[in-house]
Amino acid sequence: MPILVTRGAGSARGFGFAGGITYLICATGGTFSVDGDYAVHTFTGPGTFTVNKIQPTVPAPQQVVDYLVIGGSGGSPGGRSGGSGAGGYRESKQPYAGWTASPLAVTTGIPIGVGNSFPISVGAGGVTPGPTPNRGGAGGPSSFSTITGTGGGGSGGATASGNPGGSGGGAGGAGGEPISGSGASGNSGGFSPPEGNSGAPGNNQFTGPFSGSGGGGGGAGGSGSPAPSGSEGGAGGVGTTSNISPGGGTLGPSPGIRYWAGGGAGAQQFGGFNGPGAGGAGGGAGKYPAPLGGDTTSGVENTGGGSVAGNGASGVVIIKYKIR
Repeated sequence: MPILVTRGAGSARGFGFAGGITYLICATGGTFSVDGDYAVHTFTGPGTFTVNKIQPTVPAPQQVVDYLVIGGSGGSPGGRSGGSGAGGYRESKQPYAGWTASPLAVTTGIPIGVGNSFPISVGAGGVTPGPTPNRGGAGGPSSFSTITGTGGGGSGGATASGNPGGSGGGAGGAGGEPISGSGASGNSGGFSPPEGNSGAPGNNQFTGPFSGSGGGGGGAGGSGSPAPSGSEGGAGGVGTTSNISPGGGTLGPSPGIRYWAGGGAGAQQFGGFNGPGAGGAGGGAGKYPAPLGGDTTSGVENTGGGSVAGNGASGVVIIKYKIR
């Protein structure tokens, strides 16, 4: 677990001192913690990251901070709707940095200098119903410096297609209807590596009243799964892994590794029959054995995880750098 460091008005800790140790880089903003030799600033809402001091012993190539930026996930409008898309996922890790990052991480961080201030925005989850009938609203974007994580795509309700986003929303399905809609594409920001994946189609198989089910929403690490039948929603796409923040994200299939930005599961009307599919590891909402357990609606806050039949989850911005 990270060691939390408090900062009060006039406290020396806010200027890079803790237990008699002088930090190599001193900055303020967000919720501050220490993870071994690294400082971690976590933003769950808007704020400012300000660099107060850099020791002269820090070489210029290491006057850089790494980041994790995840947009808010989309909304999912109700029974038989698809799972919403996860928020777009962007991460960096310097080659010398000592933690496990996502396979999606780039090696180019953000250069800093004394007195630099960077405004931070954190995307909210998309609402349901969204502005377009029978579809969930898009998640909001998150940003730090030149880096933006696109909001996740809202999913489609019964018979409706999902919307594109950081990861795309799944489509809904209605039993006996001629069409069930199509899943939407991810990586709306056009980034390389991609910030997310596509949602999946629903299923219009008639298995009784209120049959039909939605496809899974896309996640940062994989696409959503199509609904397997008219009585069970598709699984959300898996998120991706990073230990940039030891206390953030959610636990998943790999022990001790944190997951982020999983897609939401596709829904079935009223949670009946086999109910929603499994949420994508990384905060995606769905039934057990998803990380949340049980039938759920919103994904886990501050993971960008997708939702099933509910509002989306907020994103997060995390900044990390070496302090000793």
